[in-house]
Amino acid sequence: MTSMTAEMSPQQLIVWRILQRAQVEITRSLEIALLSKHDLAPAAYDVLFQLFETPGRRLRMNDLADRVLLSRSGLTRLIDRLQREGLVEREACASDARGLYAVLTTAGEERFSEATPTYMRAVRGRFLGLLNDEELRQCAAMLAKLFPPGS
Repeated sequence: MTSMTAEMSPQQLIVWRILQRAQVEITRSLEIALLSKHDLAPAAYDVLFQLFETPGRRLRMNDLADRVLLSRSGLTRLIDRLQREGLVEREACASDARGLYAVLTTAGEERFSEATPTYMRAVRGRFLGLLNDEELRQCAAMLAKLFPPGS
């Protein structure tokens, strides 16, 4: 503990631990809710969300990997599973023989739409709904400082 406190002030250590705990607790709540009601892990929901938000409901695999918090190999395994479930398809890229698109299917769009209210309830219940408008503004400003939009 002394080597850790030499690197971080007591206040910094408190903030870091709270941030770690918040991430774990929010993710756990999302996982429990999404898996139990929709048989969908948070990472799978994130992939469906990214595809849903994109014009044409498709993204090149490399671009999708950049948008989700998975390694390229982890994304490939997840897309394999989502494809077996009929939620996503792979399509060849006409301009690049080695490139592949991940494409949201109608079934994937339906599962995403069904799961979204559950996802939103979990996020509000464990995080956003606990903050008032001023706290939300402050939180957004702090997070934007740490992770500027477009970075």
